Amino acid sequence: MMILHIAMRELRSLFLSPLAWAILAVLQFIMAWLFLVQIESFLQLQPRLAAIEGAPGITSIVAVPILDTAAFLLLLVTPLLSMRLISEERRSQTISLLFSAPLSMTEIVLGKYLGLMTFFAIMLGMFLLMPLSLLIGGSLDLGLLAAAMLGLGLLVASFAAVGLFMSSLTAQPLIAAMSSFGLLLLLWIIDWAGKAGQTDKVSGLFSYLSIREHFESFTRGAVNSVDLLYYLLLIGTALIMSIRQLDAHRLQH
Repeated sequence: MMILHIAMRELRSLFLSPLAWAILAVLQFIMAWLFLVQIESFLQLQPRLAAIEGAPGITSIVAVPILDTAAFLLLLVTPLLSMRLISEERRSQTISLLFSAPLSMTEIVLGKYLGLMTFFAIMLGMFLLMPLSLLIGGSLDLGLLAAAMLGLGLLVASFAAVGLFMSSLTAQPLIAAMSSFGLLLLLWIIDWAGKAGQTDKVSGLFSYLSIREHFESFTRGAVNSVDLLYYLLLIGTALIMSIRQLDAHRLQH
């Protein structure tokens, strides 16, 4: 119950922030523009696709690339949304009020995480409306679309958990944002190093650590336990480390 209370408080705080509204508006505009570009490309390709047996459909050509682009855009903006979660409480000294309340560190961390994830759920719902609008004039591969959305949801949940952890390390929101972005970008491109002449074992390790590599499986319509476990481990580890970091900070005060 207290987790929901903190989540609602965090969500209200986000919607009172001009930054959150600006991010929502800018992302929605970019996504709508890209959506229209993809539809135009599909319409140009459609006559040739009709002559090819087993040709990719509108889900593969329009919906999946849109969600793929959304993943990268969310990597850029998540640090801006997560940076204030705990660091702002520390900077403004309101963290002492949370510590004095009958709340466990787990409830505080999960409440703030749930609040941010609710915001992202609203954002992803708005993104999903675009490909779903294609049902008006055609048919979609709903299985592929569901897999891609599940992958995007897990990816964003991982971004948010990492951002929350980095926010728990510092009292400066800007430092939290930059460190979150740096870590997420490293996880995004780490498989590049594996492709640069490394041995198969090293290359496989970097590929497994790559947060993007696992997302690509979902965009191909493949949902497997390896990718699910990777994201759940990343989210769980980041949240547990956030709880421990907050607990350590409480003991110091």
